[in-house]
Amino acid sequence: MALTPGLLTDMFDAAAERHSDQPCTYFMGKRLSYSEIAGLADRAAKGLQAMGVQKGSRVGLLLPNTPTFIVYYFAVLKAGGTVVNFNPLYSVEEIEFQIRDSGTEIMITLDLSLTFQKVEAALENGVLDRAVVASFTSLLPKLKSAVLRFSPGSRLAKVATSPARDKIFLEKTLLQNDGDYEPPSLKPSDIAVLQYTGGTTGTPKGAVLTHGNLTVNIQQVKAWWLESERGSNRIIGVLPFFHVFAMTTVMNFGVHEGMEMILVPRFELIGTLKLIDKLKPSMMPGVPTLFGAMMRFHSIEKFDLTSLQFCISGGAALPLETKKGFEAIAGCNLVEGYGLSETSPVATCNPMDRAPREGSIGLPLPGTDISIRSLDDPAQEMPLGERGEICIAGPQVMPEYWNKAEESAEAFVGRFFRTGDVGYIDEEGYIFIVDRLKDMITCSGFNVYPRRIEDAFYSHPAVEEVTVIGIPDTYRGEAPKAFVKLKEGETADKAALIAFLREKLSKIELPTEIEFRDELPKTMIGKLSKKELVEEERKRARRDAS
Repeated sequence: MALTPGLLTDMFDAAAERHSDQPCTYFMGKRLSYSEIAGLADRAAKGLQAMGVQKGSRVGLLLPNTPTFIVYYFAVLKAGGTVVNFNPLYSVEEIEFQIRDSGTEIMITLDLSLTFQKVEAALENGVLDRAVVASFTSLLPKLKSAVLRFSPGSRLAKVATSPARDKIFLEKTLLQNDGDYEPPSLKPSDIAVLQYTGGTTGTPKGAVLTHGNLTVNIQQVKAWWLESERGSNRIIGVLPFFHVFAMTTVMNFGVHEGMEMILVPRFELIGTLKLIDKLKPSMMPGVPTLFGAMMRFHSIEKFDLTSLQFCISGGAALPLETKKGFEAIAGCNLVEGYGLSETSPVATCNPMDRAPREGSIGLPLPGTDISIRSLDDPAQEMPLGERGEICIAGPQVMPEYWNKAEESAEAFVGRFFRTGDVGYIDEEGYIFIVDRLKDMITCSGFNVYPRRIEDAFYSHPAVEEVTVIGIPDTYRGEAPKAFVKLKEGETADKAALIAFLREKLSKIELPTEIEFRDELPKTMIGKLSKKELVEEERKRARRDAS
């Protein structure tokens, strides 16, 4: 298929014109149409230009999923600027690092204490020059707005009395104009978004995503979405927009298709199930833990999920049990895809019109080339079926990391981006991930892949979640340790699990330790996270050594 890099601003304007009177957002009971969102974006763009935003200016968004995010995402682009996505749950220190590294000049946030206090600290510390603070209550229906404003335990920040008030611009002032902004001269190769990622080294880096990268990835995702699967013209945004997965597959894709976006600022299981039951969305991108939580909910039969027609899972491996279980309750396709911040993000996905290939991340999206490269020599391509580093080329792949020439050079081999994931391609072209290079455990000189061990655990009926990491071992150098969360009402001990695993794993892959937990660490999007457990083990090792 022909893929045409374009401008996100043109995409937005075309959608606003085609669907002007149709609902664009649903947020906590209040709907805004495409024409209303477009009008706000135009006025915000003009207000930002009056503040000095021009082509190349970096403007941060520190926002949960709200209409404000959509308005200012496109307003920044219309003003010629570059969006820098910030995680509202980051610490002040993490936010300040990203401000400095990106050169963020202005931050857009809400007058909620959770978000405002972190921006206020960056302003007071002299790390950030200016901030635009938007009203949260203006996003709500009148009754909810009044209740929140006058409730004793209000979550609203006291912006008017802030020590940093001289650096704060209120949204209501910014929007006091006619919306007749000055359109900048933009090209598809211009930077639209700086998406920060730990990449393969763990050091935060800004993936440079151009207008062309992002508009092409929307076209690629659309090609995967079967016409016959289209139901209601609604998509539910459970994952945060500041994460690249939701930014593309919910917000940008939703705008491109003129969908009503049901915005969920914070995932809460019962509340989300009620929204699906009431508003009947046809699409829901998510992560495996989200679909698993819905599948296992004890009262799931009280909610009608059958409006869902297309659900895409990303961020981590999708267990077959979760896929089949969720499809049984929702009656929809749940397909596993794969991508990274550096690939805008979607690079591969399982087809919707065929039986699932267990354990596979699917086939390359149109225009995408996958190459498996030697772990010892990235210039060498591996034969079919052989393991190596998964490398990706295509129009959705970033050109570079922001202001990091050395890391950018190391991230590519020719035109292929090195993902840091180990995998292989089978004879039919399906791609399989074995593990991440940085997660690989070296036991007595052998490569041991945590994902293989985790997959074996997941085949035990009592295991709900598992994370495997490497820990120091005096004999083997490193050894696997598993952290396990059991399903509610299920029991199992270490001996029983080891006996079960002996039939599935080699002796060197068997965990030397199994620790049971009530909960396992997760990222903001619900993906199981290893870094907290790795840090715990490091601290424990230091204590034992002292």
